[in-house]
Amino acid sequence: MRYLSVVPTDPTLFLGDREAWWATRTPDGPGSVRLRLVSGALCVWAYGPGASWLLSRADAIAGLRDDVSGLAAFDHPLVRKLARTFSGVRIPATGRLFHHVVAAILGQKVTGTEAGRGYRALLRHFAVPVPGPAPARLMMPPDPADVAATPYWQFHPWGVEQKRADTVRRAAAFAARLEKATDSVVATKLLTSVPGIGVWTAAEVVRIAFGDGDAVSVGDYHHKNVVAWALAGEPRGTDERMLELLEPFRGHRGRVVAMLGMGGYAAPRFGPRMPVRSFARF
Repeated sequence: MRYLSVVPTDPTLFLGDREAWWATRTPDGPGSVRLRLVSGALCVWAYGPGASWLLSRADAIAGLRDDVSGLAAFDHPLVRKLARTFSGVRIPATGRLFHHVVAAILGQKVTGTEAGRGYRALLRHFAVPVPGPAPARLMMPPDPADVAATPYWQFHPWGVEQKRADTVRRAAAFAARLEKATDSVVATKLLTSVPGIGVWTAAEVVRIAFGDGDAVSVGDYHHKNVVAWALAGEPRGTDERMLELLEPFRGHRGRVVAMLGMGGYAAPRFGPRMPVRSFARF
């Protein structure tokens, strides 16, 4: 379930010891879903106008439709080791795009801390009650119409500058068309047609919305170096080199990158970390 979070400490997701809650806006309206492990079985409860929709794809949200069978065919010792270590990890397929695109846009060219802070502030501004007996910290994602109608300067106190604010607003105005996408290929084409959304943002969204284990976040600050170091022993890489090294794992390229991260693989550091800033103070 951790894959449901695009930014750190996503307020639309709550993870407990043996249960998880997720709040979203479905085609039928707002809803929340609770997934709990009971005696080895996954039990599901859903609440709100979107309850039926959430129940119909609860298995996909939990990642149970994710197909990892192809991993066994890869002849690479590290990838095989990671596949065994994280054999129970699955990628969800939520079927919702706008829910994830807001967080992904806020994560453009900033640290995870900055992205999470801005996303939480945005959700607090548009706060509405979460259906059902959800944990107090759980929050609903915003209504696209409300976001599209919000002027860019309103985002500034949330630590979001005009460029990302305008991209979020354009995506919100385009949300109805985005939600009609039937697969990750169509969704990527629609997403990248929105000014300000590139391949990195699109990959971050379709990986979760459609359970696309092949989606690679090209342009990421860290991924190219992690892949180059882990798979080739090269301390620094480029996006082109990353894709070259990942090509043998086509179909699961994004999954391989994720497993490297979960396994703690990181490239050597030769300089300072990206600073954490606050655009609200500029």
